[in-house]
Amino acid sequence: MSRNVNPEKKQMMLEENIKTLIPKMAVPTIIAQMITTIYNLVDTYFVSTLGTNATAAVGVNSSLERMITIIGSLIGAGACSYISRLLGAKKDKQADRVLSTSFLTGVGLGLIFMVVGRMLVGRMVFWLGATEECAQYSMQYANYVLYAAPAMIGSFILNMCLRSEGSATYSMIGIGFGGILNCFLDPLFIYKFGLGVAGASMATAISKYVSFIILLFPYLRKNTSVDIAFRKFKLVGEDIKEVIAIGSSSFFRSALTVVASISINRVAGGYSTAALAALSVANRVMEFPFAIILGFGQGYQPVVGFNWGAKMWKRVKESYVFSSLVAIAGGVIIGAILAIFAKPVVRIFNKQADAEVLRLGLLSVRLQCLALPIHALGSVVGMFYAGVGRARSALAINTARQGYCFFPVLFLAPMIWGINGVAMTQALADLLSAVIIIPLGIQVFKLIDKQKQAQS
Repeated sequence: MSRNVNPEKKQMMLEENIKTLIPKMAVPTIIAQMITTIYNLVDTYFVSTLGTNATAAVGVNSSLERMITIIGSLIGAGACSYISRLLGAKKDKQADRVLSTSFLTGVGLGLIFMVVGRMLVGRMVFWLGATEECAQYSMQYANYVLYAAPAMIGSFILNMCLRSEGSATYSMIGIGFGGILNCFLDPLFIYKFGLGVAGASMATAISKYVSFIILLFPYLRKNTSVDIAFRKFKLVGEDIKEVIAIGSSSFFRSALTVVASISINRVAGGYSTAALAALSVANRVMEFPFAIILGFGQGYQPVVGFNWGAKMWKRVKESYVFSSLVAIAGGVIIGAILAIFAKPVVRIFNKQADAEVLRLGLLSVRLQCLALPIHALGSVVGMFYAGVGRARSALAINTARQGYCFFPVLFLAPMIWGINGVAMTQALADLLSAVIIIPLGIQVFKLIDKQKQAQS
């Protein structure tokens, strides 16, 4: 017999007021994302005391971490969307099979990535955009991150699937505890043990495994609505198609993020190591508002998926309108606050008081703040299409800002404005992505009405 979905969680997802349900799902996810972001900022802060080359190495290896989570995003995002709809449709046994297969496959692929990455680490850091000056630091940082690959992928899948059944708070605890632990381990390993950049990487690896164990614990104790078991591992064509179709949009978004990061690192490094360090600092600073935007979208997605599976069309529309308005307003407010205080924030991560790092970092941060409302709306629209199983539209949204909008700008902006154009690239790409986000956002209402008419 398959277990039934927790009645309280089911009632919450299908009956609770949307204006309280979405914050209830989104706030824990936002907190988890912010804790992770704070860890990244703390990591950059401590490493920045070791010099500009060490700071640049952190930026280079952020691409490596994204490469690892690409695998998790392909499987986890697809499984999360599919499981939400299966639970809404009361197909609990199939949901167990999807999660078991997805999780075990992801951890296995993480082990493969770890082995291959360790064999090629010397070549890999240059491919990721390292300069000769920061290559040694980049290799030191990469070594332990690679050891954490299985835990990072497994945690990504568990984190998303816990949210798919309404367990956003426990998901927050798992991710958040690892991030907080990392903040304490960083100074201990870097300074007390004298391990430098390698110590920061080691602290990251340990924290990732701690998060993995915490997220796995409720599944081992059988306290979840969906089960993980080796005996439930089964490759079924229908499951694979659903998971890959939706996961591909998240996969290509993550993959393009890596490619975009590598590309802009290489362009910036062609100008100077200071330019590369400036982008590293700007990216770390912008992770804070991005974490809020992503966390809100990830909190919204299970709600729309669950109600879509249950054919609750009024709630589907209501949740979309509410989430879109909150996202736009939040983007405006957060962007304005960060733009005002950008200078002291950037200075925190520019310990060497490099004037060029400060100037380019400020330019990049403030311009991206202007584009935050578009980015926030794009997250909600993309999560809607992913949540309801519309793979093509989700793919179009998720590959815009760091894909077909990003690369033309990266090619043209430096030609026109030189090194300043490199700093402006991401903000210009975000603004350009409105051309695809707004029409697809309007199309949502037609899609909901069409489904409602088809049911009646």
